[in-house]
Parts: sequence; structure tokens; C-alpha cells
Amino acid sequence: MTGSAASPALARVARGQTCSGCGLCAAVAPGAITMAMVDPGYLRPRQSAALTATQEADIAAACPGLVVDQRDHPVAPVNDPLWGPAHFVGTGHASDAALRHQASSGGVISALLVHALATGLVDFVIQTGADPEMPTGNLTKVSLTADDVFAAAGSRYTASAPLAGLEDWLARPGRFAFVGKPCDVSALRARARQDARIGARVPLMLAFFCAGIPSAAGTGRILDRLGVNPGDVTAFRYRGDGWPGFARATLRDGSTRQMSYADSWGDILSKEVQFRCKICPDATGNVADIACADAWEGDEYGYPSFEEQDGRSLVIARTASGAALLAEARDVGRVVTAPLAMAAITNMQPSQARRKKQILSRLAAMAVTGRPWPRYYGLHLIAAAVRDKPVEQARSFAGLVRRLLQGRI
Repeated sequence: MTGSAASPALARVARGQTCSGCGLCAAVAPGAITMAMVDPGYLRPRQSAALTATQEADIAAACPGLVVDQRDHPVAPVNDPLWGPAHFVGTGHASDAALRHQASSGGVISALLVHALATGLVDFVIQTGADPEMPTGNLTKVSLTADDVFAAAGSRYTASAPLAGLEDWLARPGRFAFVGKPCDVSALRARARQDARIGARVPLMLAFFCAGIPSAAGTGRILDRLGVNPGDVTAFRYRGDGWPGFARATLRDGSTRQMSYADSWGDILSKEVQFRCKICPDATGNVADIACADAWEGDEYGYPSFEEQDGRSLVIARTASGAALLAEARDVGRVVTAPLAMAAITNMQPSQARRKKQILSRLAAMAVTGRPWPRYYGLHLIAAAVRDKPVEQARSFAGLVRRLLQGRI
């Protein structure tokens, strides 16, 4: 949209290419903003009508492409510059062997959702699953039962905008759990400062460590390498059904084609990640009640090994209520956990550690090239940066400056 009716907030996000695609703006301004797929396959807001002053202010205060402010998050016993606040740090897995196998890592998030439904903490769950009409795409789903949660388990490495339907979820009776990317949860927490319904209706927010959102074109490259026509795909998994599991396409004739996680993510999807993810200050779900990740085991060189094995989750309870829920689920046998020293996370998630250390250098590169950058507060970016070698910071800064000047972002 052009002219005086165009949103200044959305215009700034567009200039900086800092949209995460969460969909919050569409929820704030229904009828004026919708989410649409743009090349090479990311979800972006499309404005069709002028915004009110209140809508403009609400977007400016909560959009993760403009601001991430975690200064008012409840204090935790530990708040590490790299790994965030924690009441509990450990590894674990779902006790249900089938759910553990179905999920992308150890199935702890799915097991906690099943527990929250079974105990009446929530009446339904909002989570992302495969779109039945386009199996390589995503759809935000309402899960009412353990079977629903099971069906949606597994990572989905393509665009999703779960917050776009926020008003629909709030209009339903009952309380709900929300599962999303760290930027989704951060945006929802920010929106809760403006909308008291969220605090009353969403007692549980879960996140997973996120390495970034690849484009739909990246998925297309996987299908090309598998020799698959997209029109023949009836089901598609990015991971899961084992740990780490395979990228697997099921075809109309019942046959399957698959690719290892090392090839699908390492060789293809990781190279298709949108720009906002590369300057993400919180890819580890700092403001979720509980955040989970792959508890990778390192090889002899200290790098994560992607050999198939039983799934194992890294589990961080970030709030007191999250720690209480985790303890309750453990006591009744839905999950198994073991404590872990926070320092050990770096060996499990080395890429996450490196990104957090280099956020300041990447923001500096945006500044010197005249590109708008998001405002980040309460994320300990200086403390994280000093943990990196100066030469690595210089390389990060120079590399992004070069790519920005060359128009490669």
C-alpha cells in the first residue's frame, strides 16, 4: 500500500527487511492487514486499508520486527547472557514411546501439551501443523485431544503466522496453550501488555529453539533433489518419526522419498533462512514458560552428531509456572528429565551460541549501511558479545556489511 495511508511501522519493517512473519499485525488490524506469501516464499503483511492510531501504536509496540523488550520478564534464579532465564535446565523426553518417536526431538513439548489438556489447565492448544491442502506448507491448528497433539508433532521448517488468528482463538470459550517460534511468543507477550485477555486466557506459552525460517523455495529444492513433483505429494515431514528423522515426501502412489536431516537442513534449508532470523536476539524462547530444543550429542570433534537415535530434548523452564508444570508432568510420569549444567548447552547448540554472541556486530552492520534495525532491550547483548573473539566479531560485521551493500539480503 502506498501514500499517506501506509503504516509507518510496517514501512520501517519493510525497509529493514526485519519481518519475522508472525502475523501479529494482522490480528491487531483485522480487515486492514492480511498475511500473504511473497517470493521466495515468506509470509509478509499486506495492507489494504488505513490503520487507526491505536492499531498503529499497538503494532509499533509489539511487532518483533521493530522491538523485542524483555525487561519486564519475571526474574529467574539464573539469567545467562546466551541461554536466558531458567528455573530448571535439563534433558528429557516424553514417556510415551510413540510420541517420543513422532516428535522431532524427545517430544517434551508435545507431552506437556497432552498433560495440560488432561489436567484441565487448558481447554485447547494452538500449534502449527501441516496444511492438508498443501502438505509442504503450514496451518495453525486447534488441538483438543492427545491425538490432535500427536498428529501435529514434528518441526515444520517453512513459514507460519500463528498470531494472525489471535482474535479467533480469544473468541473461543476456554483457556488455551500457545506453541510457537520464539519471535511468536515474544510478540504474544508484548501484546499481552496491551490486551489483558491474553494473560487471563493463555496460561501456557511454549517455544522451541529456532534456527530460522527457510523459504518455501527451499522446500522446493528438497523436492527437486528427491525427484518429486510437488503435485504428487500427499504428505510431507521435515523431521521427526525418529531423531533427528528424515525429510520425507509421501506420494500419491503410496511410495516415499526421503533425505537425511544433515542434507535437508544442512545443505538446503539453512541457506534459505529469512534475514530477520539472522539478527534474532532471542532464538531460544526466553519469554516462554518452557523452551525446548534438540539436546544434540557431540561427535569426537565437538560438533553435533545427527546419527539416528532415540529422541532427547533440551528443556528449560523459564518461569515459575513453567517449572511447576514440568515438575507435575514428571511426577505423574508423562516426561522424564535429568538436570543439566547450563554451560553444557553450548556443546549441544553451538550455532545458537555463535548467533547470540554476534547480534551486536550484525546490528552495527545494519546501522552503518543505513538500514533500520529493531530495538532490543533486556537481552544482555553486550555480555553475550564479549564472550566472542574480536576477530569473529569483525568477520561477522564485515560479512554482513558486504552482503547489504551488494544487495544480497
